[in-house]
Amino acid sequence: MKKLKIVTGESLDLLQEIGLVLIALATIIAFGIEIGTMVEVRAVTLADLLLMFIYLEVLAMVGIYLKSGKLPIRIPLYIAIIALARYMVLDMKAMESWRMLAVAGSALVIALTVLVIRFGHVRYPYESDSS
Repeated sequence: MKKLKIVTGESLDLLQEIGLVLIALATIIAFGIEIGTMVEVRAVTLADLLLMFIYLEVLAMVGIYLKSGKLPIRIPLYIAIIALARYMVLDMKAMESWRMLAVAGSALVIALTVLVIRFGHVRYPYESDSS
């Protein structure tokens, strides 16, 4: 039974690493496509830049996860804030006031969440791992 747990754990670790590499490759491809689109159109918009920031944050998240084996919770929150900002930039003219306020409020709630998490890490730091 112990050997089965070890083999299963190692298999899951390998699948996880393969998945992370696939996510990184897909992100790099999407980044390249976005650059190709900007070159083709000969214009760079704020929405394009925000999308590229999202791609960079995804790559950073994958890199950190591959190096440390831990997922920093703040990075997906940053990605969410950038995605909401991009959504507002793209659809601002077509949005009703209440929807714009809801999206802005969502970004504010996520930003406050990041602040609370940062405060928690400073005020109540993790104990160092002895393993």
